[in-house]
Amino acid sequence: MFAKTSMQICLKRWPGILGVLTVALAYSITFAQSDRKFQKPSFPATTTEKFDPSTVPAYARSHIKAYAYIDSNLARHNEHLRRWVRQRSISAQNDGVQQMAAMLRDDLKELGFKEAEVVPTSGHPGVWGYYDAGAAKTLAVYMMYDVQPVEPTGWQVDAFAGAIVDHPLGRVLMARGATNQKGPERAFLNAIEAIIKSGEGMPVNLMVLAEGEEELGSPHYPELIGKYADRLKSASGVLFPFNGQGPDGAVTMNLGVKGIVYFELEARGNPGGGPKTAEVHGSLKAITDSPVWRLNQALASLTSPDGNTILVPGYYDSIRKPTQEEERLVNGMLVSWTEREAMMRQGLGVDRWVDGISGRDSLMRYLFDTTLNIDGIWGGYTGPGVKTILPHMATAKVDSRLVPNQTPDEALRLIRVYLDKKGFTDIVLRKISGYPPAQTSVDTPLVRSMIGTYNKYGMIPSVAPRLAGSAPYHVFTDTLKLPLVAGGLGHGSGAHAPNEYMVIEPKAGSKVAGLADIEKFYVDMLFALSSAR
Repeated sequence: MFAKTSMQICLKRWPGILGVLTVALAYSITFAQSDRKFQKPSFPATTTEKFDPSTVPAYARSHIKAYAYIDSNLARHNEHLRRWVRQRSISAQNDGVQQMAAMLRDDLKELGFKEAEVVPTSGHPGVWGYYDAGAAKTLAVYMMYDVQPVEPTGWQVDAFAGAIVDHPLGRVLMARGATNQKGPERAFLNAIEAIIKSGEGMPVNLMVLAEGEEELGSPHYPELIGKYADRLKSASGVLFPFNGQGPDGAVTMNLGVKGIVYFELEARGNPGGGPKTAEVHGSLKAITDSPVWRLNQALASLTSPDGNTILVPGYYDSIRKPTQEEERLVNGMLVSWTEREAMMRQGLGVDRWVDGISGRDSLMRYLFDTTLNIDGIWGGYTGPGVKTILPHMATAKVDSRLVPNQTPDEALRLIRVYLDKKGFTDIVLRKISGYPPAQTSVDTPLVRSMIGTYNKYGMIPSVAPRLAGSAPYHVFTDTLKLPLVAGGLGHGSGAHAPNEYMVIEPKAGSKVAGLADIEKFYVDMLFALSSAR
């Protein structure tokens, strides 16, 4: 009571700037107290030990017949990649999805898969394929055939023309899906063709299970896993074909992924205030609540003013500390990360990381910290000129990248409880998709055989415990208890953005692999995986 009375007296006696400063000071004290309650997790080092991938023996065998087949069929193999990216398959818009599923099925049949079929789900279909090589070991292959929507501006070429264009890195395939993930996946199938048709002989049986909803958060992929679970459990592991090189040719190998929860927050006019059925004249703001302001206040309440600390109670609590293995991996990749992060920022058009961090601090946050990110927000009129309205609704799409041991449902529960306690009970929260993080140990034979294949090509990888992005690996690592490895040679960039590309013919002197070496790497990798112990 005394503090309140004193502030009132100050504001009455010294109005203007002193009043503003007093209010600002009171707010800063309140936030500072709040911020201390919600400190981001810290990750102090507990070991100096490093994982050294160069100690893994390089894969020693050569497969001359398959290599020669690739060299003599390279132009046709390039056309396979172009054919795939020309087929639209935008899952968010259900644009070409069925046709792409059929194309993948038909390509598997052409390669000699004994089983190849489009598999219905409650959403977009999956594709199942089984190649019986009569081998002792079976490898499962995760694929996605869908792509992100295309931006209306910013593309140098038609996003679905499959154009080969000049680029500072050489000749590239520039198209939606070029690197995420149609390019590397079709290159992998080219390698399978080379092994089979050259007479080299497939070293493993293959189970392909592709989805058409990865860009939607894989909501129905568990249905596909459930349908083939008993057969998939007989596999020795799972492979995800992936362009693993950066623009400088350096290889990063990720042993897992962050999880994700994707949701919408929506404010509408309701009995508590605001227009309920349609926009109204902007002059009515004098006496009418605004759902747009309501949504913005709700969003702002979730984080600190800079957007970098999540203020939802308990949101950080379940995050576990890095394991000894993870710390060894981080220590082993720290030099590479430090050398490349300036180049990363330049490529992204970002001047500085949060709080000006760098080196180990930025690497640990990138790999081990959770996020809360607004993907898009809209409401009312956003066209040219003037339209003075008070909208009746506003919506935001939000994602949170989850780290061990966070789960999507618990993250949403915490957010819902917090919004309700802050008085935002009217804000609608809709879960769109979500799944937990996943990871495979570096000590599994599957992973070590992949590292050995990189070492054969003189591309000693930087091995990371996880990718900061997300993929539904948990259905393999957690549900089926199978190790999963993602990788391959090749470089691409621009995923989800204009001018997405994959290098096909690198410039002279580049360490980035061209299509021929990408395919030869996949050949070696399959043989290496077949002999993994």
